Amino acid sequence: MRTSLVVALISFALLSGCKVAPSKTVKGAGIGGLGGALGGAVIGNNTGSGNAASGAAIGGAAGALVGGAIGLVQDMKERTAQDRLAQERAYQQEVARKRQEEARLKEQLTEELAIAQGFRITDAELNDAQRRADETASKLSELKAEREWALNRKKELDEAEAKIAAETAEIARLESELAELRGETAVRNP
Repeated sequence: MRTSLVVALISFALLSGCKVAPSKTVKGAGIGGLGGALGGAVIGNNTGSGNAASGAAIGGAAGALVGGAIGLVQDMKERTAQDRLAQERAYQQEVARKRQEEARLKEQLTEELAIAQGFRITDAELNDAQRRADETASKLSELKAEREWALNRKKELDEAEAKIAAETAEIARLESELAELRGETAVRNP
C-alpha cells in the first residue's frame, strides 16, 4: 500500500507541476498511470501473492499506455479540427482576395473602355449630345413650371372655396341670429 501511495504522489506532483498546459496525451498517460497504479496495487494486494508494488507497477504501466493512447486520439482529433478550420480560413481569405482583384480588374477595364470610346467620339456627336441635353433640360424646366402653375391654381381654387364655405356659414349664422331677434320682437308686438 505504501508503494501505491508513493506512485500516486509522484504522478500528482508530475501532473500538477506543469506550468504549460500538458497535451491530452500527457494528461491521459498521467491519469491512466495513476488509475492503473491504484487499481494494480489493490489487485496485487488482494491476490495470492500480496505484492502491491508489482501490481501498482504493472497497473500503472498499463494505465499509462491506455490513457496515453486515448489522449493521443483526442489530440489528433483536435489537431485535425484546427487544421480544417485553418484551411477554411485560408480558403475564405483567398476567395476574398480574388474577388477584390476581380473588382479592381473590372474597374480598370471599364475605365479603359471609356477612354477608348472617348477617342472615337467626334465633335459633331458631342455637340449633338450637348444640344439634346440642353433641349431636354429646357423641356423639363417648362414641364416643372407648368406643373407648379397648375398646383398653384388648384391651391387658389381650394382657398377660394374654403373662404366661400366659411363666409356662407357665417352668413347663415348671422341671418338665423337676426331672424330670431326679429322674431322675438315680432312675437311681442301682436
